[in-house]
Parts: sequence; structure tokens; C-alpha cells
Amino acid sequence: MSVAAKSSSWLSIKLKPRQIPTEKQERGTGMLVIKMRDRSKNRKPLQRGRNLSIEAIQAVQALKRAHLQNYSHSLNQVFESKFRRLLKFDMMAVLRELLRQNQCLLALKVFEDIQKEYWYKPQVSLYAEMIQVFASNGLFEHVELLYLYMKRENFLEPEIEEFNALLKNLVNFRLTGLVIDCYNLMKAVGCEPNRPSFRILINGLEAIGEVDSSAVIRQDALKYYGDLEFLEEEEEEEIAAKR
Repeated sequence: MSVAAKSSSWLSIKLKPRQIPTEKQERGTGMLVIKMRDRSKNRKPLQRGRNLSIEAIQAVQALKRAHLQNYSHSLNQVFESKFRRLLKFDMMAVLRELLRQNQCLLALKVFEDIQKEYWYKPQVSLYAEMIQVFASNGLFEHVELLYLYMKRENFLEPEIEEFNALLKNLVNFRLTGLVIDCYNLMKAVGCEPNRPSFRILINGLEAIGEVDSSAVIRQDALKYYGDLEFLEEEEEEEIAAKR
């Protein structure tokens, strides 16, 4: 069976919290000791600093509140009043913060909104990051949806390291149909697989029992490189690193 044929079956899918210091003067030492009191131990802290501005933090909190209410009008109001007024950097920071907190469905809404921005450019690395988080949370139908979004992008950059990261995520979660389709997609956008690509594909597919798919890709690897000795390189490097 051809590589392209193997990928056709799945395509039927449809689409630190703020801390308040208290001062205590130690007796007899003249030393000023600052003690920190945590007022929000029950909340998962947002990552403040270079990653999130005050405006981005407020947007994350408002989006989560509106999302919990499960009222689309309220969520749309927050998008309009809080999120769409942010700068590009802050919008991306909000998306990554929601992914960090495993707020997958809300992150998907944010990503779909970002796609409408004039500055938006598709990045395979961002898709790889989102797919990894969604798959880790068992949202495999949404993983397929994200993959379709990526496949439909008009200007997908042929970034080999980013494609390799995506292939590795798909293999790790045993998404064989997407693995094969992604292999074809990367070639279609002018991103020729390299040795690490073939190691991920061949060794990964064999490890999850997809011997037939691996055999087809082995033939492609032979056409590119003439031999498959490089398939053992990663394993040898790992053994050497442990010594």
C-alpha cells in the first residue's frame, strides 16, 4: 500500500501570585527580616514577568471566568473588550498561558481568533506545541481538527526542525494516520525530510507496531541516502551519553 493511501482513512473527520511582605525586626541583631505570605495557595499561578503583561494576565483571567459561565455572549464580550485590544506579543502570551494551564478548548478559541489577525503567520512549531498539549489531555478529535487547520494554511514555512518536532509528537501518541499524512505534507510544502526525520518515522513506527508503514518510508530513505546506517546513530549517541 502506498504512503498516500495509508493517510486517506482519517480524512473523513469533520471538521508567583502577588505576595504581601510583612516586616519583623529581630531582637538584638538589628537585622530586618522580610517574610512573604502567600494569599492564594489554592490558585495555579500565572507566569508573570517577561511572558505576561498585566493586560495579558487580566485577559487570561477574564476569558477563564467567561468560559466557566458557559455563556457565549459573555465570552464574546471578553474577546472584544480584553483580548482583541492586546498587542501581538500579548495575544500569543495569552494563548501559551492557556496551553500551559491545559485550558485546551479556550486556547482553541483564542487561536482561532488570532488566525484572523492581519499579522498572523502559520508556524509549524506552534501547531506542534498545541497538538502535544491537546493529545496529552486526550482531545484527539481536536488534534485532528488542529492538523486540518495546519494543512489548509496557505503559506506554511518548510521548517524541518519544527516538522520533526510535530512528527515526534504524532508518533508518541500513536496517531499513525496523521504521521503518514504529515510526512507527505512536509514534502508537499518543499520541506525535504532529513536523517532525524527518517529516524523518527522509521524507528517510531516500528516501535508502535506499524511495520508496513515503516517499510514504505524505509524505501524512501534508501532513495535519499543509499543506506540506513544513520538509523542507529541516535541510539548510539544516547548510550554514549549515559556512560
